[in-house]
Amino acid sequence: MSMGFTAKARRGLAAVPVVIGLALGVAGCGGGGDDDKPDAPVSSSRSSESKPDAQEGSAEEPLAELKGPSGLMLKVTLAQRDSGGFVTVSGELKNDASKTVTVPAQLSGNETEIVRNGRSLGGATLVDPKGKKRYYVLRDTDGRPLTTTNFSAMKAGESLPVFMQFPAPPTSTTEMTLQLPMFSTATISISG
Repeated sequence: MSMGFTAKARRGLAAVPVVIGLALGVAGCGGGGDDDKPDAPVSSSRSSESKPDAQEGSAEEPLAELKGPSGLMLKVTLAQRDSGGFVTVSGELKNDASKTVTVPAQLSGNETEIVRNGRSLGGATLVDPKGKKRYYVLRDTDGRPLTTTNFSAMKAGESLPVFMQFPAPPTSTTEMTLQLPMFSTATISISG
C-alpha cells in the first residue's frame, strides 16, 4: 500500500463518526409524528390544576417564623418527610429592614467543609426534643450542604426561596425544633 492511500483511508475513517453524528442529530430534530398536534411548550408553566411548589411561595399560613439579626426573617412554609430518608424544610428568607442587609456568614455554621463552599444555611439543625437527637444539614459527596447557597446581601424588602435537607427522624416524630444560628428557634410540624 502506498502512503497516500493510507492517509486518505484514515481521513475517511475519521469522517465517518462525524457524518453518523450529524445524521442522528438531524433525525432527532425531526417532527416524527402527529403533525396536527401542537408541540408542548418548553417553559415550565403550571396549569390551573397543579399545585404551586414550596419554592414558588404560597399564601398558606407559615409553619413558623424565625426572627434574625438586622431585620432578617425566615418564614418556614413546608417541612416534608421524603421516602428517600430525609426531611426537606422550605420557606422564604426575607429582609424586613429598610436598607440592604448582608446575610451573616454564621448561618453557614462553623464546620470547615461547609464554610469553604460559600455562604449557606448549613448551620441549621433540627432537634428532636423527645428522642433527644440533633439532625444536621445533609451534604453531597463533595461536602456541599444540601441547602440554599451563595447569597450575601439582600435589598430592603427582598425575599429568597430557601430550603434545607436533613436526615429523617423516626416516623413517630412529627414535631421538631428548627434552629438557625443568630435566629430565634421554632417548633415545626413534619408532614409525610
